[in-house]
Amino acid sequence: MSDFSNYKFGTRAIHAGAEPDPTTGAIMTPIFQTSTYVQEYPGRHKGFAYARGKNPTREALQKNIATLENGKHCLCFSSGMGAIDAVIKLLRPGDEVITGDDLYGGSYRMFTKVFSHYGIGFHFINMTDTANIEKYINNNTKLIWAETPTNPTMQVIDIEACAAIAKKHKLMLAVDNTFASPYLQNPLALGADIVMHSVTKYLGGHSDVVMGALVLDNDKLYEQLAFIHNSCGATPGPMDSFLVMRGIKTLHLRMERHCYNGKRIAEYLKQHPKIEKVYWPGFEDHHNHHIAKKQMRDFGGMISIVLKDKNIDTTFKLASSFKVFSLAESLGGVESLINHPATMTHASIPKEEREKAGVVDNLLRLSVGVEDVEDLLADLNQALGVI
Repeated sequence: MSDFSNYKFGTRAIHAGAEPDPTTGAIMTPIFQTSTYVQEYPGRHKGFAYARGKNPTREALQKNIATLENGKHCLCFSSGMGAIDAVIKLLRPGDEVITGDDLYGGSYRMFTKVFSHYGIGFHFINMTDTANIEKYINNNTKLIWAETPTNPTMQVIDIEACAAIAKKHKLMLAVDNTFASPYLQNPLALGADIVMHSVTKYLGGHSDVVMGALVLDNDKLYEQLAFIHNSCGATPGPMDSFLVMRGIKTLHLRMERHCYNGKRIAEYLKQHPKIEKVYWPGFEDHHNHHIAKKQMRDFGGMISIVLKDKNIDTTFKLASSFKVFSLAESLGGVESLINHPATMTHASIPKEEREKAGVVDNLLRLSVGVEDVEDLLADLNQALGVI
């Protein structure tokens, strides 16, 4: 297979992991829609025995994503939560995890409602000042789980500083890179041990697939995760793998437009009289903007806003008044979405905990798509005019 690791990002996105089909010359990786594979005799096969363990379409996608993150190994899962689940299964009862206080609601729910019952402890702290992390490290600490930018208040965490702390204390550092995508940020290069993606989002890019991925360099850690991957079975099918591989071919083009549109919209919203606060890491007054500038190539298309009017009915009215933006969960697709975290993506987090992290009832999160930006601006203008 050709090695595209030394090529530029757009070339890697299109070609890494893909080889013409040897039987037909098809330029697109075939969808190997099979559950099992014929063996020459017991125990001898061509690297594929049962599709939960390996599938050629999935293997091609995994090579592609690993190359985009400049990593050695990738494992794709049936969802982002399946990928996170595998990482936490590396731990044992009594182990502890340090993570952020502004975290995707699904991650928080898994940590507190599932794994806490198995004796794993979680500390939810403000990680924007990485010096704060060391206060919570003890003999039981095994993992730092960082999400940057965070969901939904766009906190920026210094990955390099987290990696230095992790190495000093012999801990694992895992980074949820979903909001940035490999186009904007590469945590392995900054010292992370594991990179997690909800592939559903920017990598797939078309709101038609649910998938997760882990990327890493360490061979031993890969073997442990591959064992969990196969044994626990949260593996994606070949059709989804094909769709994501097709989506990734335009990742660099889409991200350029997401970033351009995001900047235009963030600047518009910041000066709007009905908006109290805009969370977007591209602003110089955004907390840790200097870190974002250092570790990201651009600032992305994710924006959150806090309305001046604190009445939740006003927030609901605005969320339901758009014509181009769609009110929906998820993010990172070609279409623009608006989301109310407090009742949607972060509803599983207790109100007091949500509000401490800034996830108030009058906050809305925008996933800015790749439509014509003038249409998006007009849509925002008409919707804000309703309230």
